Amino acid sequence: MIQALQLSFQSLSDRRVAMLLIKVVLCTFASFLLLGVGMWLALDWLFAWLNIQNGAYLSAFLSLAIIPISAFLLFRVVAVAITWIFADDIIDAVEDRYYPKKAAFGKRPGVGAGVHMAVRSIARVVGYNLLALPLYIVLLVTGVGTAIAFMLINALLLGKDLEDMLIARHGASQGSIQKLPRLLLGFIGTIGMLIPFFNLLVPVLATAMAVHVVHSGNRAI
Repeated sequence: MIQALQLSFQSLSDRRVAMLLIKVVLCTFASFLLLGVGMWLALDWLFAWLNIQNGAYLSAFLSLAIIPISAFLLFRVVAVAITWIFADDIIDAVEDRYYPKKAAFGKRPGVGAGVHMAVRSIARVVGYNLLALPLYIVLLVTGVGTAIAFMLINALLLGKDLEDMLIARHGASQGSIQKLPRLLLGFIGTIGMLIPFFNLLVPVLATAMAVHVVHSGNRAI
């Protein structure tokens, strides 16, 4: 697992991976910029409809206040969507450089299959976290219970998402990951997504790491 993490960072030196990283970062910024503009327009319309004085200033202030909170809460969902958009290109770049023999036998899923898996992944993230919301609330009294539960649930989900990307290309026999390394993979990615600025690298790093886990013989550890 440590070797796979090291190799994922080394993968960033590959020009193809570096260009994909730039695209992922730009798409992430664009997503939250569109979210902010949409929120501002919606609040501006609402305050105008309610005939609230200084509604334009209030909507701008609230948008600027809510965007950072929304970015923190929604980053996981946005990251998953962006990861699925570029996953095949990231996997191609990593496999071509490190595992050309494996790359020769891999088959890129079609656009339809990719969209289907992306929607299913996002629905799974939202659904499971909504189901776990009562648990999160109950565990607030423990001080750390909510954070632990959140990390565990989202680590399981992210690990499954990353595994699905490799299964879609190589089949269950060659692309699956055992439970423990899959959990560790998801845990590392989930922690990374909570670190400001570094979280922009996580979609690419986690996908590259999943490739290394599967092909370097660490998937059954």
